[in-house]
Parts: sequence; structure tokens; C-alpha cells
Amino acid sequence: MFSYDVLIIGGGLAGLRAAIEVFDSSPVGKKINVAVMSRVHPVRSHSVAAQGGINAALGNAQGSEDDTWEQHAFDTIKGSDYLADQDAAEILCRQAPGIVIEMEHWGTPFSRTIDGKIAQRPFGGAGIPRACYAADRTGHSLLHTLFDQVVKRQITIMEDWLVLSLITEEDACYGVVAINILNSQLDVIIAKAIVLATGGYGRVYEKTTNALINTGSGIGMAYRAGVPIKDMEFVQFHPTTLFKTNILITEGARGEGGYLINKKGNRFMKNYAPEKMELAPRDVVSQAIQTEVNEGRGFEGGYVYLDLRHLGGNKIKERLPEIRQIAIDFAGVDPIEHPIPIQPGQH
Repeated sequence: MFSYDVLIIGGGLAGLRAAIEVFDSSPVGKKINVAVMSRVHPVRSHSVAAQGGINAALGNAQGSEDDTWEQHAFDTIKGSDYLADQDAAEILCRQAPGIVIEMEHWGTPFSRTIDGKIAQRPFGGAGIPRACYAADRTGHSLLHTLFDQVVKRQITIMEDWLVLSLITEEDACYGVVAINILNSQLDVIIAKAIVLATGGYGRVYEKTTNALINTGSGIGMAYRAGVPIKDMEFVQFHPTTLFKTNILITEGARGEGGYLINKKGNRFMKNYAPEKMELAPRDVVSQAIQTEVNEGRGFEGGYVYLDLRHLGGNKIKERLPEIRQIAIDFAGVDPIEHPIPIQPGQH
């Protein structure tokens, strides 16, 4: 049996950042005993798959100099068709610039502008460029940065542990029952407080960008313990996942100027969002692609093309190196020479 003050279940960006916050809030002379439990090594968590960027109103890009958190919040709420939790949107957008700068100070290798500022690119649904990025490996960079900070603080990491159930009595939670995946041994972990940061449930969908570990087991565990579950119907779909494998093809590819083309060679987004085109909100672009396929203007099998050829080889190699490698390895096409076959998928 193990015992901690705070047990954080999940080793992705949310879990690692929570662990740092708990540790750093320790009162003088007394260290809070915090542990992170993850079913995989933390840097294998699905946060590593985020590619294109993280939004913050820094105002570093040309045309975004007057950007504010209020404008960021408005774009977020408008992009949700006004269904978003507006209080949550305000908190996220207010804190985003400080969080991005904090990550920079901790060592995240963000891409840079000519004058050395954090580079920002356009993302769908945003009025101006505000996605801060590290080429097309943003999640990878952020996750490794936070893992470094957790290791620096000597926070306990319990990797390869799968939590099976919460230990509850009279509406209070006292710990968890978990299994050590390496030796199949069951154990009890006692904690004064438990944070669930277990990710989503994308694997219930046939077409998803999510890793095999994203089964929703943490949400189910909380539900079985009587925890109210909110907004389960708000599931995001990404317009561009690689045909057949559904590996994510970052929105950054369209942010850099990529085109969506049907089998007739037409940039069809002009018929759905003539002002934003490929950078309309993700739900709009996803529905447009699926409409093209359903109405016979997609390619056989159910996909359209994401065309990056006009960007040129140098830009693709500099800004989208991982996307190029994914296309070569999993679709057999080099986006410098051929368009990428894509279809919408749960994200």
C-alpha cells in the first residue's frame, strides 16, 4: 500500500502541470507529498500528439499586434456556436499568455519570429494569428518540458499503473485500487486528495486521432463512484486526419496556407465559408468535407486532398516536418510533390 497527500491520475499535460502546481504550493517547511500515476510513461501520454499550436493573445504575428484576451474569448465562444461555458473560456483566455510565457521560460523550444519573439500562426475560427507553435511538434515539446520540471522537483511518478476504481465511503474519496501493469499486482493507494486528469474517450469512435489508451476509463471510474459528469456530448471532430489510419494532420498545415481540394480539383470551402475558407471553425470544415464525400465529390473510399505543394519544399521542411514524415511513412506520399488524402475524425 502507498500513501500520498495528493494523487494525480494521468501523466499528460494536465496531470503534470497539476503536480507542479501542488508541489510548488507547499507551505514553508512542509513539502506536500504528491504523486503522478499513469498507465504509460508520461511522455507517451496522448498530449504528445498535439501538433499545430496553443492559442494565446500575445500579439506577436503581423496583423495581431492589438490582440487581447477578450478577442480570444470572443472567437472561442463564437466558434462554439455560443454553447461554450463562457466563464471557463474567460479563465482560459485570460491565463493563456502567462502560461505560454511560463512554458517558454521552462524551456519549450517555440518557433520564433525574425525578431526573436514566439511565432504565431493562424488557426481555424480565430480572427487573427494567435497559435503559438513549435514547428508541428508543439504537444511533444510542451510535454517534455513539463516532464523535465516534474523530474527536477523529484515528484514521484508511478508509470505503468492502471487505476481500476476509486475507494469511496459516504461521498468521500480516500484512494484508489490500481494494478501494476508490469507484474499484474493489485494494490491500494491512499490519498487525502485525488485529481483525475485521465484524458478523453475517443476510442469509442471508428475514426479517431486518439491513442489506444484513450478509452475513457477515468471518466467511467468517476461515474461509477457517483461523480456528476458534465458535457459528455461536446465531442470535437478534426477536419484533417490521414485517410485510413486517422493520424492527425495538424491544423497548422492549413494555417500555413494549405488548400482542401475535392476530386474535381476545386477548393470547395469557398462554398461553405467563403471568408475563412480552410480556416473556418473545425466543425464547419469537418462537415464540409463530409458533405463533399457524401455528395460524390470526394475520392473513392471517402476522402479529399489537403494540398501543400504550393507552399514549397523549404517551408514544408521548416514548418511541417512531422506532417511530411507522417505522410511519407503512413500514406506513401511526399506532400512536397503530392497532396495528402484526408478525412474528418474524432479528435
